[in-house]
Amino acid sequence: MGVAGCGKSSLGAELARGERLPLIEGDDFHSPESRAKMAAGTALTDADRAGWLATLGTQLQAHPDGLVLTCSALKRAYRDQLRAAAPQLRFVFMEIAREAAQARVSARGAHFFSASLVDSQFATLEPPTGEPGVLTVDALQPIAVLRGQASAWLHERKAA
Repeated sequence: MGVAGCGKSSLGAELARGERLPLIEGDDFHSPESRAKMAAGTALTDADRAGWLATLGTQLQAHPDGLVLTCSALKRAYRDQLRAAAPQLRFVFMEIAREAAQARVSARGAHFFSASLVDSQFATLEPPTGEPGVLTVDALQPIAVLRGQASAWLHERKAA
């Protein structure tokens, strides 16, 4: 989880491959209307995200043996909605500075998310500091390092 440009898709793909779990890209479940809003540089509202979060919760429930889900989950209420769907859910918070996220989003090729929305992501972000089941990582670390940290943490949690 984290703001646009933090590397959710890259880490998610690596983690899913390493853990032999299915990968679900949260962005794939945005409605056409939400995609159009974001492409036009209009930030999504809680109402825009409601159906998307419900769909992601259904996806979590459909994979009781586990999966890797990439999702911004910017607010605690969003994370709590996902936790309600899958009580054992864990989050890897990919922490990144606004300037670095802006640079990454601006450097993307074709993508529906407008770089003008990075500031709104940071305005919406409620960092998950102190929440249970959250690992915070430095999103600027190499993906292999991040995957190792996340995998070790997940296996620690299973053993506990």
